Amino acid sequence: MMWLSISVIIVTAFLGLIYIGQKSAKADWGGFAINTIDGLGRLLVKYLHRLPDTDIKLPETGAAIVVANHVSGLDPFILISACRRPLRFLVAREQYERPILRWLFKASGCIPVDRFGKPELALRQALRALEKGEVLAIFPHGSIHLDSDPPKKLKGGVARLSAWTQTAIFPVRIDGVGCEGQEILAPFIPSHIELTLGDKIHCEQNEFAQCLAEISKVIEITS
Repeated sequence: MMWLSISVIIVTAFLGLIYIGQKSAKADWGGFAINTIDGLGRLLVKYLHRLPDTDIKLPETGAAIVVANHVSGLDPFILISACRRPLRFLVAREQYERPILRWLFKASGCIPVDRFGKPELALRQALRALEKGEVLAIFPHGSIHLDSDPPKKLKGGVARLSAWTQTAIFPVRIDGVGCEGQEILAPFIPSHIELTLGDKIHCEQNEFAQCLAEISKVIEITS
């Protein structure tokens, strides 16, 4: 009887989590499980990391690019929680291929980037996503980069994608993460997140450096 009672409690708790996740989801990712994770992630960011009500003003339909500084493994959840549309993240292939996480990355439409092989393949896939009217999310530093780290040049792919497709960039700066520099621990350590939303940016052909400089003004601390 004791094991039966424990089993009932576990099943009830599991079903409760699913219900709460579904009720809290704000974006339709096209699948029951991934929509549930969307809702649970939003609750995590709202209550454990105290993200104030913040809405990145994306267009209701059509392509858009969200860019941000990258300080921890919590960052994707933060950006998702600030948007009402699904985000397709560009993810390093070595991260994308991790056991268990691979399902999540694939289900959420992440685009793997082979940084040491053929990164242009990811660029083409990202280009097709924008042409279909989807929203890309890009960390232009390419990996976790803290303000205390040596300066790092922003990768130019985001500027090219914007110019080629005439898609607006929505820059965001993330501050207040309680476990900066950590990938796995960051989602579980309490924070007090603050987001700074910059004006949308339009990149033009042959002006990529200027475009990246405008992005840098929002997502980096400059002297």
